[in-house]
Amino acid sequence: MQTINNKPRYDVIILGASGFTGKYVVREALKFLNVPSSPLKSIALAGRTQSKLSQALQWAIGPNKGPLPDIPILSADASDPSSLAAICSQTSLILNCVGPYRLHGEPIVAACAAAGCDYLDISGEPEFMERMEAKYHDRAAESGALVVSACGFDSVPAELGMMFNSRQWVEPAVVNNMEAYVSLESKKRIVLNFTTYESAVLSVANAKQLQELRRSRPKKTRLAIPGPSPCKEESTIQHHKKLGLWAVKLPSADATIVRRTLSTLTEKPAGLPGVNESADAVVKRKAFWSSVKPAHFGVKIGSKSLLGILRFVILENFVRFLRSTGFGRWLLLTFPSIFSLGCFRKKGPSEEEVEQASFKMWFVGKGFNNKSNTSQGNTKPDMEVITRISGPEIGYITTPIILIQCALIVLSQRNNLPKGVYPPGIVFGPTNLQEKLEKNGISFDVISKSSIFSNQFGSITWLAHLFA
Repeated sequence: MQTINNKPRYDVIILGASGFTGKYVVREALKFLNVPSSPLKSIALAGRTQSKLSQALQWAIGPNKGPLPDIPILSADASDPSSLAAICSQTSLILNCVGPYRLHGEPIVAACAAAGCDYLDISGEPEFMERMEAKYHDRAAESGALVVSACGFDSVPAELGMMFNSRQWVEPAVVNNMEAYVSLESKKRIVLNFTTYESAVLSVANAKQLQELRRSRPKKTRLAIPGPSPCKEESTIQHHKKLGLWAVKLPSADATIVRRTLSTLTEKPAGLPGVNESADAVVKRKAFWSSVKPAHFGVKIGSKSLLGILRFVILENFVRFLRSTGFGRWLLLTFPSIFSLGCFRKKGPSEEEVEQASFKMWFVGKGFNNKSNTSQGNTKPDMEVITRISGPEIGYITTPIILIQCALIVLSQRNNLPKGVYPPGIVFGPTNLQEKLEKNGISFDVISKSSIFSNQFGSITWLAHLFA
């Protein structure tokens, strides 16, 4: 192990490893520690309480697996800049699992940007991510740091899924718009993490701050998408016959993250050059991005049952109704199980509930079998491509898988990656991240390519209006 100023230096430090998600990240990381083909040779855990970190490490190893491995436990607190500077000096990469990020994330990003230390997190909070880009991109670029948020279920499946579908459109065909449908499934009850719920409540409550931030920043280059813009969607519950799903718009980070990547790509069509790219990497990067076509993009939450979607609509309206006052937010955050109808609870899901859960994310791309058709004004799309990503439970299995695979790429391919603050798609798109995910239980499949003859949706506007 290397030492810097008599301090050990680690490949990765996992910050917030004692949290519910953090301990799953530790468990996933241990699978690749000191494996011959893995670049991960040393890790350390960091957080406020040593005893909790030791317990998380013991849990991650599992019962009856013998003594704990020699994994150091470091003291670090998001409210103590000196402790963050100390851990940044001991690693080239920090994995931040301390959320909600809008409350705890900025000091860690600031420390990494100042120290030239790479940073990955699993945030799904648009206001936090865009604020970090606005405040720290230049500083990170100067110091050589790469800062990437949303390296979990939010929002890598959306980013890679959009690209995977887009690359199925072979010229002269061209995609115009794409809709992603997230379907959560379980043999038992679906229970999600409280921190995810807390982040969502705070994001909705502070939506005005995000709008003000966007108004204060230079406008992004407008995407050049062939064909007409899709009609503005009403607040409707839809039934997608082909997918067998009821669906409604999902106010998640995914759509904004994808648009950020596409905007960056519009400004830099060949993608982002790495800090010291090989000639082969340059050729691969340019070839990859030449095959990705921009499209209007949206995300919906889907369910096989209408009741499942109604539960989501009820939760969304509770949040909208109660978000504006301190007392309303207190109610939402104190009684999550009541207001989410059991979908979120403070203690999180049981291990059995985690193991029984899974997801499917469908991508329905619509466009034209010949780009020349788009010059005819109001021509409706005549071609459809459906792809799908599927995998295990989203919060504690899929998210750690994605985060650790992103970390392994940073460790092994750092020269081919940029510096600065970016969304995950523009950084990891041209790498072998998709291949790595497929080897670790996340599938990418082409479901169908077909001509469009009729509308596949049934909308029931009146149900949505009951909760408007």
